[in-house]
Amino acid sequence: MNHKIESILNVLSDVILDKPFELKIALCCLLSKGHLLIEDLPGMGKTTLAHALAKTFNLQYQRIQFTNDLLPMDITGGSVFNSTNHTFDFHPGPIFTQLLLADELNRASPKTQSALLEAMEENQVTVDKKSYPLDTPFFVIATQNPREQFGTHDLPESQLDRFFMRLSLGFPSLDAEKQLILNPSQRRQVPEAISSAEELVEIQKVIEKVKISPVVVDYILKLVSKTRNHPTLRSGLSPRASISLANAAKSWAFMDSRDFVTPDDVRLIAPFVCAHRLGMSKSEFSTAVLEQVAIGV
Repeated sequence: MNHKIESILNVLSDVILDKPFELKIALCCLLSKGHLLIEDLPGMGKTTLAHALAKTFNLQYQRIQFTNDLLPMDITGGSVFNSTNHTFDFHPGPIFTQLLLADELNRASPKTQSALLEAMEENQVTVDKKSYPLDTPFFVIATQNPREQFGTHDLPESQLDRFFMRLSLGFPSLDAEKQLILNPSQRRQVPEAISSAEELVEIQKVIEKVKISPVVVDYILKLVSKTRNHPTLRSGLSPRASISLANAAKSWAFMDSRDFVTPDDVRLIAPFVCAHRLGMSKSEFSTAVLEQVAIGV
C-alpha cells in the first residue's frame, strides 16, 4: 500500500475502530474529489468519521444539522440589508468550507436538500443571481438515516447522483465495542493532522495521471450498459456514474501503489459508486449486474 495512504489510514483507525476497509473506501472517495453519503443507524460513528477526515487533512470543517424546518438560506447564506451604506451584503453560510458534514440530510425537505446540488456539482453557490466560488478542495459528507425511520424524506435521484459513493459503517465488532465502553474517550479522540489541504490537492493531481487502458474503459461501459438494459431497473447509470467509476478505480489503484487500473479495481469499487444511483443495496447490485458482466477482460 502507498506509504502516505497507510499512515493516514492508521491515524483514522485510532478513532474508527475495526473498520479498515470502510475507512479505505471513504478515503478513496475523498481522493477522487467526490462526495460521500453514509447511510446507517444513529450512533455508528458517521459524524466521528467526517470530523476525523477533516482533522487528518487539516481541512476547514463545518457541520449542518438537517431538520424539517431548515431553509436553503441556512446552508448557502444570503443577502442582508446594510443600513449604514444602504446596500445588501452577502453573508456566507456554513457551506463555505472545505469539508461540510450534512448530518441527517434526509430529515430536511427536498427543497432544502436541493440547496446542495449546485455546490456539489459546480463548486459554487448562486444567491440573488450572483455566483460565489467555494474553497478547493470542497467535500460533502452527508449522513442519512434508514428511510423506514420516522421523519425522513427520500433523497431524489438528482441528489443521489451527485454523491460519488455510498458507504455503511455497520455495527462494530464486539471487541471494538468493548474498547469503546471501557474507554469512553475513544469516540471523542481527535486525530492528529498528518497532511494538509495542499497535499491533498497534489495527491489528487497525481491520481489523475493513473493510467486506465481502453480495455478497462470498455469493461466499465459494458457494466453501465448492462444497467441501462436491465429488465428490473427503471433507469440505468448515467455518464456521470461511468466517469465516477473510472475515477474511483484510479484512486483505488493509487492507494495500492499502482499507476494503472485493473478490472479488479472496477469490480471492487463498483457497488459503492453505482448501487445508490439505482436505488439498490451493494449486494443487490452485485447480484443483478456485476455477476452478469463477463469477468474476463
